Amino acid sequence: MTMQSAAPRSKRILMVGAPGSGKGTQADSIAKQFGITHIASGDLLRRHIADGTAIGKTVEDIVNKGELVPDALIMDMLRKPVMAANETGGYVLDGFPRTVEQAEAAYRTAGTLGVGVQIAVHLEVPEEELIRRLLARARGADDTEDVIRHRIKVYEEKTRPLLEYYASRETLIQVNGARPISEVTWSIVVQLQRAFKKPSPRQATTERAVA
Repeated sequence: MTMQSAAPRSKRILMVGAPGSGKGTQADSIAKQFGITHIASGDLLRRHIADGTAIGKTVEDIVNKGELVPDALIMDMLRKPVMAANETGGYVLDGFPRTVEQAEAAYRTAGTLGVGVQIAVHLEVPEEELIRRLLARARGADDTEDVIRHRIKVYEEKTRPLLEYYASRETLIQVNGARPISEVTWSIVVQLQRAFKKPSPRQATTERAVA
């Protein structure tokens, strides 16, 4: 079973972007547009922290410092929500994977289950605009400019390489996320509708090989 052969009608989308790029807002809109589930790893983590679960206690300090939570914890936390979403039409995943290593691990696990990402959407926003947005919505004392700049640095070093990974393996959609929210949503929807009508690079390669 391959990630493309199972549940062929499901739509499985990954949002990629720096903190403050609007991933959550756009993921909500895209999920509503296509009638699928928005799964936000950050929201799930915050819920665990607020509820004082074992996972929450383990990751609280890591999250507050702006560091990345260990892969195994995130994947365990996401497994059930992803499987459930795939059964009801698909998902928009926001916040994971954040590194190529995480993407490869997720591909090995999700791919065999037929629930892997089909299309990645990247929201590109200039750094100073990211900082402005994050300071404006600061949730607490830990959301200082220094911490925010560190989070953006971690993104550039660890997460941006995902763009090349998904461009070569599946389908990558690039979007200017600095525009008004409605314009960004429109651009994403149009490109997703187009992308779902044609095979991914991996599908095309397989079809050529079979032919």
